[in-house]
Amino acid sequence: MTRITRLLVANRGEIARRIFRTCREMGIDTVAVYAEPDANAPFVREAGQAVALGGSTSVETYLDIAKLLAAARRTGADAVHPGYGFLSEDAGFARAVIDAGLTWVGPHPEAIAAMGDKLAAKRIMAEAGVPMLIGVALDPDMTEAELLDHAAAVAYPVLVKASGGGGGRGMRIVREAGGLKAAVASARREAKSAFGNDAVFLERYLEGSRHIEVQVFGDKHGDVAHLFERECSIQRRHQKIIEEAPSSAVSPELRERMGAAAVAAAQRIGYDNAGTVEFLLDSAGAFFFLEMNTRLQVEHPVTESITGLDLVREQIRVAKGHPLSFSQDKLRIDGHSIEVRLYAENPAKEFFPVAGHVLAFERPSEPAVRWDSGVETGSDVSVFFDPMLAKVIAHARTRDEAALKLALALERLRIPGLVTNRDFLVNVLRGDAFLAGDTTTDFIDRIATARTKEAAPEDIRFAAVAAALAGQYERRGAAPVLQTVGSGWRNNPSAYQKVSFDGPGGVIDIEYRAASGEAFEVRAGGEPGHCRVVRCDAGVLGIELDRVRRSVSVLHDGDNWHTHDGRIELTLTERPRFPGPRTAGGDGGYEAPMPGKVVSVHVAPGDAVKDGQLLLVLEAMKMEHHITCSRAGTVASVPVAAGQQVQGGAILVVITTEGS
Repeated sequence: MTRITRLLVANRGEIARRIFRTCREMGIDTVAVYAEPDANAPFVREAGQAVALGGSTSVETYLDIAKLLAAARRTGADAVHPGYGFLSEDAGFARAVIDAGLTWVGPHPEAIAAMGDKLAAKRIMAEAGVPMLIGVALDPDMTEAELLDHAAAVAYPVLVKASGGGGGRGMRIVREAGGLKAAVASARREAKSAFGNDAVFLERYLEGSRHIEVQVFGDKHGDVAHLFERECSIQRRHQKIIEEAPSSAVSPELRERMGAAAVAAAQRIGYDNAGTVEFLLDSAGAFFFLEMNTRLQVEHPVTESITGLDLVREQIRVAKGHPLSFSQDKLRIDGHSIEVRLYAENPAKEFFPVAGHVLAFERPSEPAVRWDSGVETGSDVSVFFDPMLAKVIAHARTRDEAALKLALALERLRIPGLVTNRDFLVNVLRGDAFLAGDTTTDFIDRIATARTKEAAPEDIRFAAVAAALAGQYERRGAAPVLQTVGSGWRNNPSAYQKVSFDGPGGVIDIEYRAASGEAFEVRAGGEPGHCRVVRCDAGVLGIELDRVRRSVSVLHDGDNWHTHDGRIELTLTERPRFPGPRTAGGDGGYEAPMPGKVVSVHVAPGDAVKDGQLLLVLEAMKMEHHITCSRAGTVASVPVAAGQQVQGGAILVVITTEGS
């Protein structure tokens, strides 16, 4: 057997931390590699050693094979785990690791190569008897007429897909010929940025299907087994955000057929580590091969939950030459598991990714769920990489219990000041459609789940009173004199102190005055009430407002007061008591939502534009973002050009509208 004593993880974030955790349990030393924006990330600190790769982008760091191998040599690592994404499905990287005398924790390079060319993979799987969807490769030199002919042969709607990677990168749905050329060009650019490979192909897009994948595992002794299925149908931008195991749509008989097809696929290429065979399942129960991912999947924890296996441990054991520690006939499904991906993104703005600082990341102690996170309090979400903050996984006896348990844990998470998809995930998990198992790949568009949580007037009232009193306690604690004087004391007991906030619904005025002890008379928006502070420590106020008690955590950051009562998180911005002079803002300016690179500009000064028209394409966080017109008008100026790097908030296009 091969010995592994020190393992380098050629990845970042939560998956690096996940692999390190298993390595520590197995007594294996660890090495991290990192890009400059990740220098202070938790995964860097948790490794036994960490090597700076020198650079900020994926191409300069996590996609640079020479730098990764040099880091392994420098630290004395004897094995490499690629995680997922980046070079995890790059046969050349696997071969380079092996040629360097290191142990590759993944399938052999020939298997990666066989499945890495998605169209070649389809041919191999067809030979193995796995059902197929029509697909065709797109040569970069083909003419537009040839491109249109290929799409017509596949039949609209078609899906443009990256050949060199997955995770939703380099994918575009095209429903009519007019949008094909632009979609292919955009997919190529995004695939190149994410995977270093701009090859794409066309595939028939199956409307209203389910995305079902089967976890397979092989060893170096010829044994292959499947660990049942996962459903990953709920997606945005073709990227999964909710996964579960098992699928509510898969019967025992269908599970057996899909599992057998997945095992046949793995056996066909002599597969020898963790992999996933992905299928589309239509409403009639027919399934079709999509692709095989020759790596560990993001969503592997749900399979771990229902089988009791540690898949990273199995990967390492297989890489060392051990046989599988389980057999197909011994595997059983235990309960139900659901995972959500918590992202720094704005669901209300088409899930647009955001960057920023994590003021706090405080997980609730109950309910007990699994948190695989890449961030902690004080972390920064960089514009250079994927904005996933954490994966949260719940396991329970039933699907309903798992969903509701997960929703409650998410709701109780404290993560102030950073826009996330948390409220949207909670709304989905508690929604009738999800609980009924009505989950298809068009779920988000079809079901139209609320993307944010609306605060009730009572929620806002509690939050504003808590913020006002927290500020009063903060000032009292910082006072250089008279700290023994009761909080809120005034020589004129009839006078109220007043603070105003900008919050949900507009301006909120809070007036308060001390009554007795820690009791206060309050007026919220002019409405009188009685408040008693029953706890004030560690940033948490226990307040009883008109006989209703809540614990509200309060975090003060500049003019902002971030509150969380275990159900809803709000940000209130304190208004200055003496407002300064106001400055006029521009009208009709479209700003960069984050730092990025201008890929292309589609309008010029003097152009008439209409609502929904594409103005500009910005590349940031490994994705292309289309800046579109929100109101018809005339382009006044375009202060940027293609290829230009811009900062967040930079004006990209200025449009004058009628009456502006």
